[in-house]
Amino acid sequence: MTLDDVKKRIKACAEQMDARYGKTVFDELAVVSLAQNKARVLAYVGPRNDEFLKNFANDLGSLRVELLGSDYGVGDFAFARQAAGTRFEAFLVLGAGVYLICNNTRESMDTIARNPNWLAAQVPFAELGDHLREDPLQATLDSGFFQKSF
Repeated sequence: MTLDDVKKRIKACAEQMDARYGKTVFDELAVVSLAQNKARVLAYVGPRNDEFLKNFANDLGSLRVELLGSDYGVGDFAFARQAAGTRFEAFLVLGAGVYLICNNTRESMDTIARNPNWLAAQVPFAELGDHLREDPLQATLDSGFFQKSF
């Protein structure tokens, strides 16, 4: 799958999640490469366009251990229940060294999960992971750092 394909699928997934939840689940979505121990934003949509990468290391918060220390495969994901503010709530592995970072800058994951609609809203997210297992992102970083919205 290409980056453009992934961006379309992420956008559709976010729309489905929001519809099932009844409001925006994640107001910040970013496709990030961590190849060569350097964070590169491949695509971003959200309220902190200029600050996202600058604050990336701090905003990883409790997901840092999960993201950097665990052996996740393509399509796997994790949530940080106590993340709040600009701290990232979730990630999904898109391909080798490339991740979807999800955040709600207004509510914590714990607050989001208390809504009874959260169970239904997770279905498109899990389905995106399943699809990526079959057709992972094949990203090349030849073009260097760039930002594009979804």
